[in-house]
This record gives sequence, structure tokens and C-alpha cells, in this order.
Amino acid sequence: MYADVMAEEFPVVRLDSLALQAARLLAENRLPGLVITTADGRPYTVLPASDVVKLLVPSYVQEAPTLAAVLPESMADRAADKLGGKTVRDVLSARPPELAVVDHDDNIVEVAAMMARLRCPLAAVPRDGAMIGVITASRLLELVLAPT
Repeated sequence: MYADVMAEEFPVVRLDSLALQAARLLAENRLPGLVITTADGRPYTVLPASDVVKLLVPSYVQEAPTLAAVLPESMADRAADKLGGKTVRDVLSARPPELAVVDHDDNIVEVAAMMARLRCPLAAVPRDGAMIGVITASRLLELVLAPT
């Protein structure tokens, strides 16, 4: 099976999209991450949901997780404020994770190898420079584990 057959429609956002909208898209669709594209629609990077969650927790709590127990839950209510007015580009790390990008005619093993090497839950599938879809790790597992 080839990547263009495995690929599914999947929400993507551009670098200049609002970070809060991207976070809502992740939450509402329970996505493992989002493919981030350039203004011309080319795959650029992945924004894992875990990175967005990390933005909501102050760095001092990340360094000393026991502090989380003493912080009021109302702090979580202000989480959206941290993303307000920022673009996806603003919230990406200085060295964003590499997105698995596979050729439309890569087979299932080639796709799995790329995703495993990059430890990326998503693989973008472009053809002629335009995204035709995304393969998620769960979709790949579904196909691999399907009864024959």
C-alpha cells in the first residue's frame, strides 16, 4: 500500500495562523499534533499537542513538578491568555521538530521507518508540492494490524 492511499484528510495550519485557534483545533479533534505549513501550503514542521500543553505550564513548574500541587486550578483557566495574540510561528520552539514527509509512492514500511526515525506521530504526504493528506501513527498501525 502506498502513502497516497494511506493518507487521510487532516487539519493543517499555517505558520501565521493564530496559536489559540491551533490549540482549539487540537483539543476539539483530539489530535496528536498538527502539520504546520508555509504560506504557500508546503509542509514545514509538526506542532505536537504535548508542546502546546507545555506552553501552558510555567517553566518553574516544569522544572519542579511538585509545585503543581500547590498552584490553584484557576491558573489553568488563564491558559488561553498565554496563547492569545500569538501566531503558531511565535509558539514554535527555536528548533521545531522535524516533520516526517514521505513521497506519495512510499510503501507502508518506508512510511513507518520515517515516522519511527523522527519519532513523529504524523507524516505529511505531498504531491507536486501540495499536501494531499496526512498519515497518523494510529492510521499506520490500523493498516499494519488489520487482519489479512
